[in-house]
Amino acid sequence: MSEALQELAAHIEIKRPDDVLATEIAYGELNVTVTPAGIVGFVDFLRADRTCRFSTLVDITAVDHPERPARFDVVYHFLSMYQNARIRVKVAVRENEMVPSIGEVHPSAGWFERETYDMFGIIFSGHPDMRRLLTDYGFRGHPLRKDFPTTGYTEVRYDEALKRVVYEPVKLVQDYRQFDFMSPWEGAHYILPGDEKTEGKA
Repeated sequence: MSEALQELAAHIEIKRPDDVLATEIAYGELNVTVTPAGIVGFVDFLRADRTCRFSTLVDITAVDHPERPARFDVVYHFLSMYQNARIRVKVAVRENEMVPSIGEVHPSAGWFERETYDMFGIIFSGHPDMRRLLTDYGFRGHPLRKDFPTTGYTEVRYDEALKRVVYEPVKLVQDYRQFDFMSPWEGAHYILPGDEKTEGKA
């Protein structure tokens, strides 16, 4: 299988030299890193080329790397039922950089792109309906970014007295505690074998 993927990688690099930045084989799949400007043409090539025939779009998502200048990897997964192979295509983009929509090549991309926008804040240029898909109206932030607080920004609840849904800033019910994470049993009033924090305390 890896030999076939190596041949496929070589074929893609020869056919699309201006689009492909890197290729690698990992976990039984071919990974191809592509320029943002070339993503639409590259995806169309994967679908139409007789050696590839990756006609099924499986998913579009992203990965957040806040430490990098190109903060996000937009990740596309394709399946070729003709070749019995999968391919993962990655596009690295900066935080405020837009990615061209592949909706003209794969109409099903519309939902995936909306979800990626909702969760990560990545905008797909040329998308006909770029709005949130999973979060509520007026939701602040993008939940799958690594700098999004685990508590969120807003609490949504139904107020029985007002007979409506109310939005309020998050209020923590207790102060933050200091954890040293040395023991999974911190705060327990008993000693368990293997808990190194109890050494010398008995």
